[in-house]
Amino acid sequence: MANTTWLLYYLTRRRFSPSFRSFFFIPTSLALFTSLFILFYISTTSTLFFSNQQPSIPHLNQPLLSGSSSIPQINISNSAQNPFVHVSNVNRLNENDRDGRESQRSLRPQFGSSDGIYVNNELFHDKDIFLEDYKQMNRSFKIYVYPHRRNDPFANVLLPVDFEPGGNYASESYFKKALMKSHFITKDPAKADLFFLPFSITRLRHDPRVGVGGIQDFIRDYILNISRKYPFWNRTGGADHFYAACHSIGRSAMEKSEEVKFNAIQVVCSSSYFLSGYIAHKDVSLPQIWPRQGDPPNLASSKRKKLAFFAGSINSPVRERLLHSWRNDSEIFAHFGRLTTPYADELLGSKFCLHVKGFEVNTARIGDSLYYGCVPVIIANHYDLPFADILNWKSFSVVVATLDIPLLKKILKGISSDQYLMFQKKVLEVRKHFQWHCPPVDYDAFYMVMYELWLRRTSVRVSLPVSKNPNH
Repeated sequence: MANTTWLLYYLTRRRFSPSFRSFFFIPTSLALFTSLFILFYISTTSTLFFSNQQPSIPHLNQPLLSGSSSIPQINISNSAQNPFVHVSNVNRLNENDRDGRESQRSLRPQFGSSDGIYVNNELFHDKDIFLEDYKQMNRSFKIYVYPHRRNDPFANVLLPVDFEPGGNYASESYFKKALMKSHFITKDPAKADLFFLPFSITRLRHDPRVGVGGIQDFIRDYILNISRKYPFWNRTGGADHFYAACHSIGRSAMEKSEEVKFNAIQVVCSSSYFLSGYIAHKDVSLPQIWPRQGDPPNLASSKRKKLAFFAGSINSPVRERLLHSWRNDSEIFAHFGRLTTPYADELLGSKFCLHVKGFEVNTARIGDSLYYGCVPVIIANHYDLPFADILNWKSFSVVVATLDIPLLKKILKGISSDQYLMFQKKVLEVRKHFQWHCPPVDYDAFYMVMYELWLRRTSVRVSLPVSKNPNH
């Protein structure tokens, strides 16, 4: 302590040259200025100093996809051809909104807004933008599919199935089958917005010549072949290419083809922010939907006696936690193993249906819930939900963090009857977007996936000339 005091006395008494004094003055001044700036910034932005500051109303009229091209906000008239006219309480943008200013609908009172916090209960983030862009997509969007012969040794993998898709991973086959017969296909690659890689991960998995262990080699060789035979891949490194896969093996299928994983658009069911191979807003979340025939049944909420329902195998810590917390509860029915009652009856008899993460974040349970009019409860962290660029999931589902599983009953019982009726109303409206048809129907799952791809079409622009003969 004495040495320190002596040093300070020595420095204060010692006379330094002007250049030496300026050496200390400049950084000291900069440090003082920086400290004052930080304090000013905190005082003007933090609620620490202004605890009574009112939350601002979020601006709704923003592009649906970050990084996508700016989408014009165009007023749409309420015509008889509009398939959404039955949806109530939808305000249209007026003429003054076209300059990008906020529309009046963001000021409407909503459920949960009594505390001054705005809650958007509309099914779409911005329906006017979606409907106008949907029309443009149908008019102009073009896809080029790499051609393969019927007698190709791997025609079963590269060509669409000639039967009605079925099973837990039918979404992949439904999408491919619908695409190949759609008006989006062009045989002129010069007119194509995107290029489709038509290999099927599910079919490769079951092909005895390939199997699970050989998928990575097959994809690597396929990309090498098309890059040598066609000029399109090499122009962008595959950034304007895409493939579809629903089986979870698809997330590791590109380990030997990093250009596909990091450049191409991956349309996959296992769409998790947590996985390094999935890049949100580049890739697309494909809904996993069990195929069903006929119109879905309607059942009034008053006949739903159970609070919540889940049935499935124990293949993840999240499901183990659910079982541990609620297996013996009288209102939350968490069942593991074979059901003694029909699965459909349980979905129809429950107010909420639980989508709980298993080995992957995705299962067909969201599609099941919507089909049977049951409000989905999503317990799967890091799940990039299907059509999240278009649909406002908070208007028709409940998202619960996996750590909050012990609070599940409190969360669900905290939802008022009015808010639940709002949820179910939106469920009945949104379920048509989660259905596959052969041939596809406007606004069904196929067209919604196409719209997601359409949003990503302008990520890469190429102006290089293409060969008139794609085979050379």
